Amino acid sequence: MSTLPDLVFFAVLLVFAGALAGLLAGLLGIGGGAVLVPVFYQVFGYVGIDPAVIMHLAVGTSTAIIVPTSIRSFTAHRKRGVVDMELLKGWIVAVPLGAVLATVVVSHASSEMLRLIFAVIALMLAARMIFLTNRLHLGDDLPGEPARFAVGTAFGVISGLMGIGGGVLNNTFMTLYRRPIHQAVATSSGVGVLISIPALIGYIAAGWGEAGLPPLSTGFVNWIAFALIIPVAMVVTPIGARLAHAMSKRQLEFGFAAFLIVVSLRFFWSLYG
Repeated sequence: MSTLPDLVFFAVLLVFAGALAGLLAGLLGIGGGAVLVPVFYQVFGYVGIDPAVIMHLAVGTSTAIIVPTSIRSFTAHRKRGVVDMELLKGWIVAVPLGAVLATVVVSHASSEMLRLIFAVIALMLAARMIFLTNRLHLGDDLPGEPARFAVGTAFGVISGLMGIGGGVLNNTFMTLYRRPIHQAVATSSGVGVLISIPALIGYIAAGWGEAGLPPLSTGFVNWIAFALIIPVAMVVTPIGARLAHAMSKRQLEFGFAAFLIVVSLRFFWSLYG
């Protein structure tokens, strides 16, 4: 991807990817990482980036995009007073610790291993969307320490490995303990901040000097994709959000589950097909 036509083709594909990711993120009510990683995987593959670093680059670049979007979302939710700041303060060490541990794993993992991890966890999340409804509860309040610290660390590890902001995981956790879904979603934006900032630093460090990376990459973060995706996604996301209001919560859950299943099958096929 060293010639100008190659770069233009790359940019055009990313614009379409940003539109798709923004539409699905708005429609499905997620931060976008679960959408961006498989989209990046496809786009990076189309332009001939080294297969050995494609998945690393997809996860790292997705993480970079989550930083500004999660900060913006957290600021807006905090102004409304619906964020559980006590939970976030309790996770100020646990969640970043998990995210950093994830980048250490990534620095030693193959592209095939990262695809397998993403595919397996995506299937588990899809199963949660289909079978685990809000009627199931584990208690009347969130667990105390050290269980809460362990949960935060686990969220950081899983989200860091997948390049997501942890919203799906935290929403499930909080609603299982009878927290209102609006509070869960608002608090998840803060979880995204705690995950994405240390994970971004970790992905830059893990990929520093790696061979096969495309132009304008710092470690496993491609800044061309970053610069093109954010404005397009922000324009298109509200359109998806408006479409979401015309659908029931159950329809959205099945829609997101179907998307995750398709992504999982795509990754499994790339590994074993």
